[in-house]
Amino acid sequence: MCSVFRDEEHLFNDDQPILYASLSQRQVRSLVFHLLYAAEGHEYQDSLESITENLSRGYAIEIPFDSFAFKTAQYIITHRDELDAKIKPFLHNWRFERVGLCTKLILRYALWELGTETTPASIVINEAVELAKCFSEKDAYKFVNGILDEATKKDTPTNV
Repeated sequence: MCSVFRDEEHLFNDDQPILYASLSQRQVRSLVFHLLYAAEGHEYQDSLESITENLSRGYAIEIPFDSFAFKTAQYIITHRDELDAKIKPFLHNWRFERVGLCTKLILRYALWELGTETTPASIVINEAVELAKCFSEKDAYKFVNGILDEATKKDTPTNV
């Protein structure tokens, strides 16, 4: 399942909102990705609160402002330049500007998670690869895997 918004359980039941508490960790990651993508689409001119309210209304999902997904997206948005600076050293013979938007968002999220969460690196990488398979360009998941694998092997911490 790529997106919390395409969950078959809720596909034909528009009357009931999707409850945040019922989301799996994979769905929460997808939700964070969607929030990041929407913020990027609005060129960071709209507040994350406004974006979250629009997603909540548009897709009948409750996204509390104190939720892990919201707080994570807010942190990544606020620290995106620092996270991008951590990505760049791993782009051997590749310009940062050439990296696709979805791939950048996934790498930002994964590097944040590697640096701040206690989730094992193998799970973070696997989840990032799955997001890339769903949302990034064809074969971008291989690129994401390589970047994150190299990042986990570095002696320097990835946290911002």
